[in-house]
Amino acid sequence: MKKTLLLSGIAIIVLLALTSYEALMVAPTEQTMGDVQRIFYYHVPSGWVAGLCFLINFLASAYYLWKKTPGSDALAAASAEVGVVFCSVLLITGPLWARPVWGIWWTWDARLTTTLVLWLIYVSYLMLRRLSAGGQPQVLAAALAIFGFADVPIVYFSIRWFRTQHPSPVMGGGENSGLAAPMLHVFLFNLAAFTVMGMLYMWLRYKLQVAEQQLESAHAQAALTGGNA
Repeated sequence: MKKTLLLSGIAIIVLLALTSYEALMVAPTEQTMGDVQRIFYYHVPSGWVAGLCFLINFLASAYYLWKKTPGSDALAAASAEVGVVFCSVLLITGPLWARPVWGIWWTWDARLTTTLVLWLIYVSYLMLRRLSAGGQPQVLAAALAIFGFADVPIVYFSIRWFRTQHPSPVMGGGENSGLAAPMLHVFLFNLAAFTVMGMLYMWLRYKLQVAEQQLESAHAQAALTGGNA
């Protein structure tokens, strides 16, 4: 396990270095926004990974409600934690990008507001898991996760359904949404790298969650055995 953690840590560090090099050195400077546009190469991939993690959380939670398997509960917990981390990066980098471009740190734009609601839902999910004990909170958390995932497509389609200040989607979102080839190459590289990092984080957190479950089960068994002695 220690070797796996070390190799995963090295891989994550290498990927972070490569994504930073691509965003800061390889990508050309955007003519209108200048260097602040480079936040885009962190902002959008973070949002993608957050959405992917919440999708995995939704599927794992639904499976847990169906089969009540510890593994699906562990995967749900791990994916939610990693999703919240990347969603936090999304919410931090957004205002950093918006301040020079829009002149304000935050506006109650449809995309921004629904993303904040999404973050609050999954923070509540994690709090429900941490502040309660026993088997019932896992069921309640799974139900909340299924409910909360409904906000993911709302976040994605908000800039199509409502008039917003948020830019159009990078691809497939309109006449002004395309990227020049050099920018697109950097974006796709960072998107892939962030996805790999997110899955590595989630796998490591899943292994830790399984270990926690096994330890709690061993403690419960020891207490039961001691009580029957």
